[in-house]
Amino acid sequence: MDIVGTGFLARNLRPLAERHPDTVVLAAGVSWASGTSDEDFAREAALLREVAKRCLDTGRRLLFFSTAATGMYGLAEGPGREDTPVTPCTPYGAHKLALEELLRESGADHLILRLGHLVGPDQPEHQLLPTLVRQLRQGVVRVHRGAARDLIDVSDVITVIDHLLATDLRAETVNVASGFAVPVEDIVDHLAQALGLEARREFVETGGRQHVISTEKLRALVPRVAQMGFGRDYYRRILSDFTASVPSDASAPA
Repeated sequence: MDIVGTGFLARNLRPLAERHPDTVVLAAGVSWASGTSDEDFAREAALLREVAKRCLDTGRRLLFFSTAATGMYGLAEGPGREDTPVTPCTPYGAHKLALEELLRESGADHLILRLGHLVGPDQPEHQLLPTLVRQLRQGVVRVHRGAARDLIDVSDVITVIDHLLATDLRAETVNVASGFAVPVEDIVDHLAQALGLEARREFVETGGRQHVISTEKLRALVPRVAQMGFGRDYYRRILSDFTASVPSDASAPA
């Protein structure tokens, strides 16, 4: 495969670089759900148009990463599903949904994956877990009351991608997540205990609500998912793996 991008997800995809030669993976663009500008959104849209045109001209399949997070499914009634209309509730979610439609209209062969919250070593500092670790070290953690996140190990995501691409799936949208929403307060508790840190919780009322990501389609397409350990306690294992990779406070970036 050809991998467009050099960031966190692109680096983790490198072991698949010699596989799936008919596929171009777009692993570049906006990965910051908050604080992203219209210029950033426009640059990602332009890049998608360029890569989709290239795939259309060469007959290759384009793998595009969207989101299954709150911005996409936060207003969904029941589990967020790929086959039902959604109303994004953040600019980031609206942006990703618009890019999905742009890709469908491009005429290029494609596969769209809506991802949960990826967890793994060397994540960008603006993403959820590095942000929580930084706040824990600073002594105050800001928690959106009632918020929950579906966490999934990036290595499990790569395994799922490998299997999905091997099925020659095209013109489909698939949620890639664990299927279990973890309260952010529980995530903070686990991180604090694993790192031996104490911090004051500062709760923020956002009016949001928890949502669950449907993995019914994923499990049907990739039966191996049933053996990957996804369940209510899955997040504990991947958070333990994550904290084991976190540098000590003395060597952590400011």
